[in-house]
Amino acid sequence: MSLLSASRGFVPLIASMLLSPLVSGSLSRADENYPVVFDFDTPKEAQQWRPVNDGVMGGRSEGAFRVSREGILEFYGNLSLENRGGFASVRSRTTELELPQAEALLIRVRGDGRSYYCNLYVPSNRIAYSYRARIDTEAGRWQEVRLPLSAFRATWFGRTLPDAPEIDAENIRSLGFMIADKKAGPFKLEVDWIRAAGKPASDPS
Repeated sequence: MSLLSASRGFVPLIASMLLSPLVSGSLSRADENYPVVFDFDTPKEAQQWRPVNDGVMGGRSEGAFRVSREGILEFYGNLSLENRGGFASVRSRTTELELPQAEALLIRVRGDGRSYYCNLYVPSNRIAYSYRARIDTEAGRWQEVRLPLSAFRATWFGRTLPDAPEIDAENIRSLGFMIADKKAGPFKLEVDWIRAAGKPASDPS
């Protein structure tokens, strides 16, 4: 399948994927044993991130980001469905992330009531390949959300790959956030920090 033909089904496939929504939770004493991955304490941390929007496939969405003086990653812009577009994203640059033995990600976010995806990237020969889980935000409200790594599903051009193995924390080289909810218009997601975490206390496994 060519890059162009694969991309033509990107937006509707994303919208139909059965991805697990966020699991609410706060920082526990056990989580303090895991490292903070990003805390955005200084504007210089913006150098570790980059935007990737549907313009790479001919779309017209506009997504940008900045790190504020208050130490918040702000991902914002305008989602367009024109020209088979419909997604905007921001991701960290490829490196070895501090996720030893992590079983989940704990992220403090404030959204606008729209749904976003958290994407995790591992080394692969495939382009547009990531593991993905959904975050449903409440407009104007800070939330601490726990995303078990087992909830992330492998995707390629938005298509789920049911036979792919579960993600291995040690292989994660980048992470990011995406909006692709088929709703044209402005969006904004704020991220205070991202840290590795363990399982929810109620998880018996």
